[in-house]
Amino acid sequence: MKSLMVVGTTSHAGKSLLTAAICRILARRGLKVAPFKGQNMALNAYVTKGGGEIGYAQALQAWAAGVSPQVAMNPILLKPQGDMTSQVILRGHAVGVTSAEHYYEDYFEIGWQAIAESLEKLGQQFDWVVCEGAGSPAEINLKHRDLTNMRVARHLNAATLLVVDIDRGGAFAHVVGTLELLDPEERALIRGVVINKFRGRRELLDSGIEWLEQRTGIPVLGVIPWVNELFPAEDSLDLLERRGRKSTAELTVAVLRFPRIANFTDFDPLEAEPSVRVRYVDLDADLGQPDVVVLPGSKTTIADLIALQRSGMHKQLKTYHAAGGQIFGICGGFQMLGDRLTDPEGFEGPEGRYDGLGFLPTRTVFTGSKVVRQRQCQSRWPDAGLPVSGYEIHQGNTQIHDGQAERVTHLFDDPQLGILGRDGQVGGTYLHGLFESGAWRRSWLNRLRRARGLNALPTALGDYREQREDLLNRLTDVVDEYLNLEPLLVAAQSSRRIA
Repeated sequence: MKSLMVVGTTSHAGKSLLTAAICRILARRGLKVAPFKGQNMALNAYVTKGGGEIGYAQALQAWAAGVSPQVAMNPILLKPQGDMTSQVILRGHAVGVTSAEHYYEDYFEIGWQAIAESLEKLGQQFDWVVCEGAGSPAEINLKHRDLTNMRVARHLNAATLLVVDIDRGGAFAHVVGTLELLDPEERALIRGVVINKFRGRRELLDSGIEWLEQRTGIPVLGVIPWVNELFPAEDSLDLLERRGRKSTAELTVAVLRFPRIANFTDFDPLEAEPSVRVRYVDLDADLGQPDVVVLPGSKTTIADLIALQRSGMHKQLKTYHAAGGQIFGICGGFQMLGDRLTDPEGFEGPEGRYDGLGFLPTRTVFTGSKVVRQRQCQSRWPDAGLPVSGYEIHQGNTQIHDGQAERVTHLFDDPQLGILGRDGQVGGTYLHGLFESGAWRRSWLNRLRRARGLNALPTALGDYREQREDLLNRLTDVVDEYLNLEPLLVAAQSSRRIA
């Protein structure tokens, strides 16, 4: 198996999308390629067919490569909980919670073993692996415990690209500084620099590029222009860049921005709808009068429920509901909409019993058992018989109060996956990825459109993966035009793996 590595001078340099584009470039050449990220820290997760959790970015990269996502592509996933601790997902399954100070001691050795074994497994299935780093490879205070960047590159002797975000400023200093802080054997693996997110006239960069190549002895293999497309992001920082993108949309979907918001990739299909504006609302902000309010997933449901109540947003929701507003919850947001949440052992937050928002007649009890699985079902609401697919990632069992079962509407043929309250205004589901099902999404939107007196949208359309494929193709076309990948491929083919 031949290998490439993509590292960045900073976080958000564009490593994930560049890795996805390179995967598709190689796949277009008929090569069997796999993405890889040894350790990812993100709250956007995806569930593989085998029922394992990986970072959503690695799932996207797998789709770019034309292969099914698998756990070996991201053997370690850290899911921050907001209290200086993270849940550790090892080989697709939750194995514990750790703090940053204890992670190196408790998980470094077994983590590296999982990384090495995963690379070995991928090597048996694929011709190429394109590895993504995390943050910066030059964090000198963290290098001794860095499982993701140059340790992987050295293990594979991978030809490595260094990516810098020029839109943030200081790009040349970032490149030179990063190279200066790498060990000589690490720096020797850097075979090219990519200047990413460039806006303006390329000739204005030429003198700087010439200086950089002379200073470092490393060629600049590409200047990638700013790609104004919306792709799945890894963490909630990217939500800041999503606000106000469509001022002329006919519907507004308000998504509450919890402190520990998770799986907001659920809303990418809504972002792609021309008639929909998705507005992320901080808990201390004015809710306004959107067409629907969505409570998204949360890594720590009870802590985010407490934050929502302390902010006063729960009062805004009550007022909004009383005026006829529509509310929908997904996963942790679904749990919050019930009457009570009980966490006897502190799995989702401080242990104890907590009052929910009281919109749905449900009670949720959190246990140590985590549900992680793909699902396929049929809808019963808003239109019956529509095919729906998605995945569950949650702790907790939600039950309808005794005597209330006949007073709710089940959203799907599996009654455990979601309900609609008796007033028809409030519903919730455990199904992540629900909006990717095109017919169901349009049916749900048409219900909102009728309330506004708008014409219905066609429901005979494919699932969101078709739009995602189009976005990936457009991204790849741009990268392929502006990135000279050949020197890197030649270097990779002549490299030997280091044991």
